[in-house]
Amino acid sequence: MKALITAGGHGTRLRPITHTQNKHLIPIANKLMLAYALEYANDAGIDEVGIIINEGDTSIVDAFGNGDSFELKIKYIEQSAPLGLGHVVKISESFIKDDPFVFYLGDNILVGGINKFIEDFKANSSNCHLVLSKVPDPNRFGVADVKDGKIIGIEEKPDHPKSILAVTGIYVYDSHIFEAVNNIKPSARGELEISDAHQYLLEKGFSVSYSEITGWWKDTGKPSDLLEANRLVLDNIKDEREGTIDEQSTVSGRVVMGKGSQIINSNIRGPVIIGENVTVDGAYVGPYSAIGDGCKIINSEIEYSILMHQCRISNISRRIEASLLGSDVELLRSQSKPITHRFILGDQSRVEID
Repeated sequence: MKALITAGGHGTRLRPITHTQNKHLIPIANKLMLAYALEYANDAGIDEVGIIINEGDTSIVDAFGNGDSFELKIKYIEQSAPLGLGHVVKISESFIKDDPFVFYLGDNILVGGINKFIEDFKANSSNCHLVLSKVPDPNRFGVADVKDGKIIGIEEKPDHPKSILAVTGIYVYDSHIFEAVNNIKPSARGELEISDAHQYLLEKGFSVSYSEITGWWKDTGKPSDLLEANRLVLDNIKDEREGTIDEQSTVSGRVVMGKGSQIINSNIRGPVIIGENVTVDGAYVGPYSAIGDGCKIINSEIEYSILMHQCRISNISRRIEASLLGSDVELLRSQSKPITHRFILGDQSRVEID
C-alpha cells in the first residue's frame, strides 16, 4: 500500500496568506497542515508516499525533505498546471505502479486517521473505496447517490444534490483507477474530474464501496475552516507545560506550552497551544488559540485565533477574535499624534475595525 497526497493548487480562498506560502504549510494547532496527512500515512503502516506539488515549488520539499522524520520515503511529483484530481492520479501512475494506494487531499483534517478506511477497502475487496461525510452544503463537493447501501452514482458539485453525502478528500484505489483516468474527458472547466473517474468505474461494473465518517472531518479551504480545524484539534490536546509561569498569572484548562516561553501577569484559558520562546505579558489568551514560535502578546487579548511565528500584538484595546495572522505580523497601538489607523496590507487582505 502506497499513499498519494496532494500539496499543490494556489489556495485562492486563503489569500493573502497564500500569496507568500503554500496553503499546506499553514499551521493547524502549531503543526503544518500537510504533516497530519503524513502522520496518518505512517500510522497506517504505509512507507512510500508521493506528494503532488506545483511545478517549481520547492517549499514542500524544503519542509519535509526525504520523509525520514516521518519514517517515510517521499517522492515529489510536479503537476504543471491545476488540471484536476483525475490528472493528479494520471501523472502518478509510474510511481504507484500496480500497488493499491490511498489518495489523500492534503488540506483535509480528520479525527482517527485513515486505518479504518484501508481496512474497509480490503474487507470489501473493492476496486475503489470512497469516504463519505454528511455535510450541510453538498453542492461544494462531489456527491454520492446511495441506494440500499450501495453507491449508484456520483456527481461533481451538482446544483441539485441527490444526497447530503459528500465525497471527502480520502480515497483508496487499486490499479483500475488508472484505466478510469485515462478514459475520461476534461469537464467544462477543463479538468479531469475525479468524480467522473468514479462514475466510469461504476458504469464499467467495478466494485465501488464506501465508509462514512462518524467523527469530525474538515476540508480547510477557507479561513473559517482553518479556525474550525484548529478548534477541533485543540479539543484533543493533553496538558503539557514547559517554559515559565509567574505567580501573578492564571493558567486553566488544557494548555500546551513550549520551551523558553513566558507567561507574565496574564490569564490563559485552554484549550490553547503556545509555541517556543513566546512572551505573553499582561494579556489574555482564550480558548482555541494557537500561538506560533517567537510571538509576543503584550497588554492585549486574543481568542479563537491562529498566530503564525514571530507575530507581535501590543496594547490593542479590543479583544482579537476569529483571526488568522501570517508570520511576522505586527498589531500595535500607535504612540504618536494624531491618533489614526495606519495599514500596510497586501492584496485581498481583510480588516474589521470600529
